[in-house]
Amino acid sequence: MTGPHTGGHVLVTGASGMLGRAVAAELLSRGHRVRTFHRGSAIVPGTEPVRGSITDAAAVDRAVEGVDAVVHLAAKVSFTGEWDDFVATNITGTRHLVDAARSAGVPDFVYVSSPSVAHHGASIVGEAAGTADPAAARGHYARSKAAAELLALAADGPGFRVAAARPHIVWGPGDTQLVERVIDRARSGRLPLLDGGTALIDTTYVDNAAAAIVQALERIGTARGRPLVVTNGEPRPVGELISGICAAGGVPAPRFSVPGSVARIAGTAIERAWVLGLRRGWVHDEPPMTGFLAEQLSTAHWFDQRATRDLLDWKPAISLDEGLSRLAAYYGGVAPSMKRAASTTNST
Repeated sequence: MTGPHTGGHVLVTGASGMLGRAVAAELLSRGHRVRTFHRGSAIVPGTEPVRGSITDAAAVDRAVEGVDAVVHLAAKVSFTGEWDDFVATNITGTRHLVDAARSAGVPDFVYVSSPSVAHHGASIVGEAAGTADPAAARGHYARSKAAAELLALAADGPGFRVAAARPHIVWGPGDTQLVERVIDRARSGRLPLLDGGTALIDTTYVDNAAAAIVQALERIGTARGRPLVVTNGEPRPVGELISGICAAGGVPAPRFSVPGSVARIAGTAIERAWVLGLRRGWVHDEPPMTGFLAEQLSTAHWFDQRATRDLLDWKPAISLDEGLSRLAAYYGGVAPSMKRAASTTNST
């Protein structure tokens, strides 16, 4: 099976999240029928909602009945937490979905992964997608996603095509994972830059990520069997991105910096204390810093996009500056270009 995906009924897991909603909307715009699978109420108008958990094998079996393809985004996304919780959702949940889809005769499956599955803590400078490595990946989220990606790709074979897309640092209006945390912490003065915010990183505006994921489905005959990193292809210093988000959200950009090495040590200690606090009910949110987050904010990571764009016949439609303008419209803030925004940030 080397041709394009031709089915019209697609199951999207994780449609309660920003990217999942965008993928469902993109599929609808291209004429697909969409069924969403999530624990909450219906999110995307025009879709067929099915409520249930990815950890419930019987619910997963019901969700895949009668569909032609699956796009799997549901995951436990957190900087901290118990390993068993990541296993239940990210690994066992993916296994449930792969097994159910194959048993139901669903021919095409897109697994939405993360570049963190192949990140070992060192800088990534213009590299292609590396091999997922659960043993070397940093943190429970990355390790569990690495194991799940390997599991999904191993199922690729006759009658069951599997593609893996790794969108990198997805953001946009409605983003609670990056944008709202940046704005909230900047507003309260709790957002430092690490090493002056000079680490060069690439990110992905949400609509671009959604379009690439749908392309991975529609061109699964050429995209199958290998991971593809998806980014905007516009590497910028992390300080510029943070300053642009702050401007769009109408809050002051961070004006102090701490060494990345110090943040990594402190973040690891905070994470350990936070896990204890979660177990005892003292805390219920994300820690302000972890060792993994400190690495991400102080280490370069940007990728060669040539294979992704060639295999998917895709390129980003929305630039980072246009994305910031849309973010500003959402928050009612100001959206200068990222380079101009960065000029207001002073590091000490």
